[in-house]
Amino acid sequence: MYHQPSFVPSQELLNKYASVLVNFALNSGAGVKKGEVVQCVVPDIAKPMALALHNELLKSGAHPILRLIPTGFDKHFYDLANDDQLVFFPADHLKSKAKLIDHHISIIADVDPLELATVASEKIMKSRNSKKLYRDWLDDKEVQGKFTWTLALWGVDAKAKEVGLSLKDYWQQIIDACFLDEEDPIEKWKEIASFQKKTLAKLNELRIDYLEVKGEDIDLKVGLGPERIWNGGSGRNIPSFEFFTSPDWRRVDGWVKFNQPVYRYGQVISDVYLKVEKGLIIEAKAKKGNKFLQEMLKTENADKFGEFSLTDKRTSRITHSMAETLFDENVGGPFGNTHLAIGKAYKDCYRYDPSKLSKEEWDKLGYNDSAEHTDIVSTSDRTVTAFLTDGTSRVIYKDGKFIL
Repeated sequence: MYHQPSFVPSQELLNKYASVLVNFALNSGAGVKKGEVVQCVVPDIAKPMALALHNELLKSGAHPILRLIPTGFDKHFYDLANDDQLVFFPADHLKSKAKLIDHHISIIADVDPLELATVASEKIMKSRNSKKLYRDWLDDKEVQGKFTWTLALWGVDAKAKEVGLSLKDYWQQIIDACFLDEEDPIEKWKEIASFQKKTLAKLNELRIDYLEVKGEDIDLKVGLGPERIWNGGSGRNIPSFEFFTSPDWRRVDGWVKFNQPVYRYGQVISDVYLKVEKGLIIEAKAKKGNKFLQEMLKTENADKFGEFSLTDKRTSRITHSMAETLFDENVGGPFGNTHLAIGKAYKDCYRYDPSKLSKEEWDKLGYNDSAEHTDIVSTSDRTVTAFLTDGTSRVIYKDGKFIL
């Protein structure tokens, strides 16, 4: 179902956007290589972006595989699908695709961010869970250094309205955040990547045993351990200003309130409060979307944390809520942001070669595995103190920026 937008950026700007995704984001900031196979999944409303990606991939010598997704179909699927259809998993097809593709580009363009608000949450979770094996295949390939992906946003009227912006102003947030107003956005992204690389080097020189995160809306202890590292700036998201790590889920204790809404699975959850003891979320509530939050937490291992992240306000140009996690988890503002993800951990936060670890070894190190991975964001002020394995401690983040 195609929805005519009230505003579309110029093709020149979209060409810049596509170039950033193809020639910077893929291959972890190095850009696509000649002969590589790149799958692009683009909703129909963003067809001009599909064309820009298609052309840029061809110019780069890659092989584009385009999938144009019809918008407005999801609710019909969940309303009509029986249990067999909900969990249908074409294993041979997806296994072949996972083997074939070198990279994946996804464009987010939800014409109705609350499309699934009336759908039974159990149906959404059941369908989502059935696809985990495909994601595992791609994750394993990524750990081996043979696959990268990136994610970007297309502005739509409904999301602009949700956050009180015109579509043109919503797009301006995208343009600013992705440096598309620069003559050469890729050069600007390389500058950001250089800052991120230096920050990561300083963070990862520290052998952090655990973090203490304190503020008006948070009092949390986050266990890491010397084999953990921080990541960021890999091109996996455009934009991405965050620095993240995957905690030892068993060593997270305390409580946290989140002041930003979560738009997920066509639903919205807001004013989330979570209390954690010995890594398990023992209390969870939300003023809006609480029933859906509870259903998410019922997913296997979703009652544990898989990610802890901080955004440095000095890099982010995002100044407004966007009703989209990709942007909301990278917002700047006076205090940057903190976000935590329930569910799946990131294996690339392991200090050594992640391809050499077995499932049992990942479990032993406290890396959580789940079909769920949902980021929840707070922009309130907080101070982060690192307690190091040598017994010393130091503040590493305050007033929305790293102190290293």
